[in-house]
Amino acid sequence: MTTTPLHSMPALAPAPAPDSASGSVRLRLTPGGGGPQPIDGVWWPRSDDLTTELPLLVRALPHSWPQVAHVTVNAAMWSAFPGRILLANHVIQLHRATARHAPDTICLLAPGRGRWDLRVVPARAVGADRPAG
Repeated sequence: MTTTPLHSMPALAPAPAPDSASGSVRLRLTPGGGGPQPIDGVWWPRSDDLTTELPLLVRALPHSWPQVAHVTVNAAMWSAFPGRILLANHVIQLHRATARHAPDTICLLAPGRGRWDLRVVPARAVGADRPAG
């Protein structure tokens, strides 16, 4: 199976300020057009509850991105690891990351359509409420 990175997708607006009561997802995507990149953006989940945070992340992705079918994460970062999540009548399969070199990442995969790797700033990290930049 071949996947094509969709780096030309438009970036989302900068992550909201920490005092924002909107409950919006804290996500920054790298601007497209620069060629392949090892990291496509940064995500600041508000908790270590993957069953709550992942659906919020997937819903915040640009509408032009294809439907995510598989997600690979470091299971040790999360309080629970259910194996799959149902989101809008669509099952997203969860996989445990096996690579030790990138423990704080999440890989979103739409088979045959694209792959995105995001750096995850753990909710428990000091200063995680305030994205850099």
